[in-house]
Parts: sequence; structure tokens; C-alpha cells
Amino acid sequence: MKNLHTKLDKYAQKCDEVFLSKHLKGLIEEASSNVVQISPSDLYVVSNDIILIDVREPEEFASGFINAHQVLTIPRGKLEFMAIDKIAKIYGDDVNIVTYCLKGPRGSLAALQLQKMGFTNVKNLNGGILAWLAEGNTIHSYLGEMALVKA
Repeated sequence: MKNLHTKLDKYAQKCDEVFLSKHLKGLIEEASSNVVQISPSDLYVVSNDIILIDVREPEEFASGFINAHQVLTIPRGKLEFMAIDKIAKIYGDDVNIVTYCLKGPRGSLAALQLQKMGFTNVKNLNGGILAWLAEGNTIHSYLGEMALVKA
């Protein structure tokens, strides 16, 4: 478990370096202000029929995901190409969607893009999977259920 925490911390630091670009910061601020941001505790009361969309890369998803009734993994870079087949054709464009990533920005960008594509009920998990874990929730992977252990 300590290894997972170390890997998440290192990846979060790399994400922070990327976000230094003022142009990228502007895009993230636009997305965050135009998308409803929910807290991890809100995720429990959004709806039983939500679809969680993990927009992280496949190897990130393999490290652990938020367990829900419906979890789709659609990497941010493929979202526009996969959203119609994986979401709209199966669930419709008014389905309850909550996007998430590691820290929140990619989830916000993805949620805004889904809105622009015509999806009407899209939210983002503010703080991403790290905020989820920080509130004492667990994630699931092929290893089973895991929690963040604070030192």
C-alpha cells in the first residue's frame, strides 16, 4: 500500500509541473467554472444510475478505480471519439455522468467537452481520485479493495 501512495504522490507532482502553463491553467479554469464540481461525499447522493467515467490512462485505471454501478474507462485523449458509442448510443445523452481523474483537472476538461458534445447532465469529481481517497473511501483493482494509509 505504501508503494501505491508513493506512486500517486510522484504522479501528482508531475501533473503539477504540467499545469504550470498559463494557457493550460486558463483552459482548466474555464472547464472548472463551467462544470458542476461535486465532492466525494456528494457522489453518494447524486443518483443510483450515474455513470462514472474515469478519464485517466489505462495503466492509471489499473492501479485502482472508484467502484460504482457503472464505471467506464475512457482516456481523456480518446473521449471525443468514444463518447458516442460508449455512452450516447447505450445510455442516451441525458444520463447522469460524473467524470474523474487523479486530481480533477482532466476530469473537468472531459466534462466540459462532454457538455459541448450535447450531454446534458455532466459533473466532475472535484479533486479526483486523490480527494476520494483522502476522505477515507476505497478504490478497487485486480488486487482487491484498497485504501490510502496515512503515515
